[in-house]
Amino acid sequence: MKIQSKLPNVGVTIFTIMSKLANDHQAINLSQGFPDFDVHPDLLALVNKYMRSGHNQYAPMQGVAPLREQIADKVLALYNASYDPESEITVTSGGTEALFAAISAVVQQGDEVIVLEPAFDSYVPVIQLNGGIPVYVAYKFPDYRIDWDDVRKALSSKTRLIILNSPHNPTGAVFTETDISALKDILLDTDVLLLSDEVYEHIIFDGLRHESISRYPELVERSFVVSSFGKTYHTTGWKIGYCLAPAPLSKEFQRVHQFLTFASNTPIQYAYAEFMKNKDIYLSLSAFYQQKRDKFLSLMENSRFKAMPCHGTYFQMVDYSSISDESDVEFSKRLTTEHGVASIPPSVFYHRQVDHKVLRFCFAKKDETLENAAERLRKI
Repeated sequence: MKIQSKLPNVGVTIFTIMSKLANDHQAINLSQGFPDFDVHPDLLALVNKYMRSGHNQYAPMQGVAPLREQIADKVLALYNASYDPESEITVTSGGTEALFAAISAVVQQGDEVIVLEPAFDSYVPVIQLNGGIPVYVAYKFPDYRIDWDDVRKALSSKTRLIILNSPHNPTGAVFTETDISALKDILLDTDVLLLSDEVYEHIIFDGLRHESISRYPELVERSFVVSSFGKTYHTTGWKIGYCLAPAPLSKEFQRVHQFLTFASNTPIQYAYAEFMKNKDIYLSLSAFYQQKRDKFLSLMENSRFKAMPCHGTYFQMVDYSSISDESDVEFSKRLTTEHGVASIPPSVFYHRQVDHKVLRFCFAKKDETLENAAERLRKI
């Protein structure tokens, strides 16, 4: 049987490859972005509560009402943005599903989509599946900033969508008010839409403010904003996210969403809705992860790796140029097999070969895990 692949150049994701390599070699896994510490016991108890109270059938396609209402309240309090929980908020089966639905809702054959690289690996395949054409603009190395003049030059009459990501995976870069001002300027007199991936919205450091697209009314009207409970509540395996968008965009979003998953896990949605009432949990997350980042950096001070700036997410980029001339893919594999620490080679997040000699480590780990990993890395 001959099958013509719709994604002939796409293989197994690097996350799968590196996690399997880590498992095969009993390496400490600082590659894939998931915590190794426990979920809050109160949240686990709430899931059990709603399972036992009979909330085990299909949720509404848009998500259960209490959760959408809590999301609306949070976004209003944090960003002064008013989204109607009835028509402008959709609960999804993870952030990745939300990204897929948003891109699929608006990108048609021949549309151009601006992608800022390095880019999370789900963006481009979805663009291509929908007949879109990715147009790449690179973050400037080594400080990972966006040159908005490059974005302006990438715009054309065919540009349908720009995909944004802040705090940024894999680099840890974050948008500033200056970035937002430049973005607003280049969008004047265009009908270009935005997809803002903000799944790390509550993980931002050094006194900086998360510049959500939701803060800016003139951007809200053209934007899908995606977030994730998995990153906020250390529950990546539960796969619940959401998308904020004005009613016309949400209507198109839901046309696609209903045929992807229709509805997401019901008792978990109710549990999140009740747990969100404790605002201190997500408001304290930045301080929690900044302590993790600072501990990891402190542990790595006497290593030959050079830390790069990280102002958000739970990923730390490091320069290994003083250790090896190998590509990041080869070095990351050898680091796993010979030294017992798994990382992610960021070059896989580009459409073309780059040779920056950097790796990405995940520090969303127990202190003991970070200490053991750093001990191994300092010996290199």
